Amino acid sequence: MGELFATFGVDWKLLVIQAVNFGLLLSVLTYFLYKPILKIIDERREKIAEGVRTAEAASRRLAEAKEEGEGIVGTAAREAEGLVASARSRADEKGSEIMKVAEARAAATIKEAAERAEEAKRQALKESEHEIARAAMLVAEKILREKSA
Repeated sequence: MGELFATFGVDWKLLVIQAVNFGLLLSVLTYFLYKPILKIIDERREKIAEGVRTAEAASRRLAEAKEEGEGIVGTAAREAEGLVASARSRADEKGSEIMKVAEARAAATIKEAAERAEEAKRQALKESEHEIARAAMLVAEKILREKSA
């Protein structure tokens, strides 16, 4: 075998030293470079996986919050419709009550105005009776004066 190495010009001592150097270099690179890089890659892989899990959880929570929000909005809309209907019915009741009161006041005012007009008419008739009686007395007095004169 020595002749085979000699034929190709390979020195077996140098080959052994190069193999030892290669082994030493391989072990140093493995220890100082390959393992730390693998560790960094594993950490990043774990961070990415955790980020994906977090994103999925956030997506689920967002969907749940959206459903809950839609439920709350629906409930609020129904409550608002109920409040509006209640307010309308109360307003209608209050409006009819106000109309009844206004009609009653108008009727009372009309009745009072009719009574005042009737009283004014009676007063006018009474005054005209007094005036007629006075005028009749003046005429009678004048006639009596003319007859006595």
